[in-house]
Amino acid sequence: MRRLSRSHLTMVVATIVCAALAAVLALRAPLRFSSDTRSPALQIAIAFVLTFLVVLIVRYVLLLWLGYLQHIENRGRDAQDAAQPPVTIIVPVFDEEAVIQPALRSLLELRYPVFHVIVVDDGSRDRTFERASALAGRYGGCTIRVLRKRNGGKASALNVGIAHATTEFVLCMDGDSRLHPDSLRYAMRHFSDSRVGAVAGNVKVVNRDNLWTKLQALEYVEGLNTVRRAQGFLRVVNIIPGPIGVFRREALLRAGGYDTDTYAEDADVTLKLLTSGWHIAYEERAIAYTEAPERYLDLVKQRYRWTRGILQALRKRASWLGTPKRGVAVWLSLLVMLFEAIVWPTMNVVGNLLFTVAALSAGAASGVFYWWALLTMLDVAAALYAVGMEGEDLRLIPYAVAYRFFFITMIDVAKLFATVEEVARVRMTWGKLERAGRL
Repeated sequence: MRRLSRSHLTMVVATIVCAALAAVLALRAPLRFSSDTRSPALQIAIAFVLTFLVVLIVRYVLLLWLGYLQHIENRGRDAQDAAQPPVTIIVPVFDEEAVIQPALRSLLELRYPVFHVIVVDDGSRDRTFERASALAGRYGGCTIRVLRKRNGGKASALNVGIAHATTEFVLCMDGDSRLHPDSLRYAMRHFSDSRVGAVAGNVKVVNRDNLWTKLQALEYVEGLNTVRRAQGFLRVVNIIPGPIGVFRREALLRAGGYDTDTYAEDADVTLKLLTSGWHIAYEERAIAYTEAPERYLDLVKQRYRWTRGILQALRKRASWLGTPKRGVAVWLSLLVMLFEAIVWPTMNVVGNLLFTVAALSAGAASGVFYWWALLTMLDVAAALYAVGMEGEDLRLIPYAVAYRFFFITMIDVAKLFATVEEVARVRMTWGKLERAGRL
């Protein structure tokens, strides 16, 4: 087994200490209630809270354990020994005149022998097409082409790029994201396994300028990537992020490409591939940098769209949720997706609310402190672990306190409202996230 570095070992030890403190708090919190409590409503609330606590700890243990196995397995591979076939990078853009040229120049810095860039202008109303066309041409082992189409959304723009690609592999990205120079090298090594149809990359927030974006930076590392890393060990990643996903073109064509009937085309196409029998891997060193929403309202709008899109993608595979059709792992991945989208946010919000009410009703107000201290210590432990795994900025760890105190609850409430609207089929426009130009 690969030997742990000193810094990595320090993170593991710190994680164990935080987890131990959380366990102590978990034992103390229920003891704060009066033993003579006889209210049925209060007993139901306590039972729900204890169930929530068990699910919470089991979830943390499973995610961190599987994520660690994936990390060790992944780091054991050498990107230098992997084949490096030509790749087509598809860049869908809409009204990106201010950033399109820097974005294309950044792609020219990729350390990869042969790749082609296809820019698909999705009916921009500004000078995006003209500015992108100014960089069209050949640059050593790289070529840049620019196509134009009528506005139809990101999914349709990606389909145009896939249709014009001539290579066996394609990388789909967002027009407002940037790739690490070594992203392609690390992602491509997974395709030595003929069963792998796509590789999900690692998305990092670049604009860490205020509380909202710093919390999102921690969320991507601790929350989204921890789940994706655990799924990657089983090759059943259920959401390939929009900023970076590498695909076998054959797999995309067989699946019919991207659909335009959901708000989350990335989740939808991932489930298409999974339910078609392809494996989906995760590569933590295939990094894309993205600009996160800097305002509360923009963040909530983004999470509304993500949640509704995920539910739409799951509705299209409703028959899969009942019984496994092609492998138990894929079935479990879909159930986990449903759990993370609806069940877990509900348990999180209701569990916190019920515990607070139960503690106050039982005359054990100090129990509220122990409860929040428990959840915070678990988040600090997870943050230490995830930051250590990715070699991320240690200054993100203190934000785990605010992350638990209000950020997660705020996001989960937004998810619940989005779920209600999706069930009620409330119409929602796509919208375009305003960027501050930090990339």
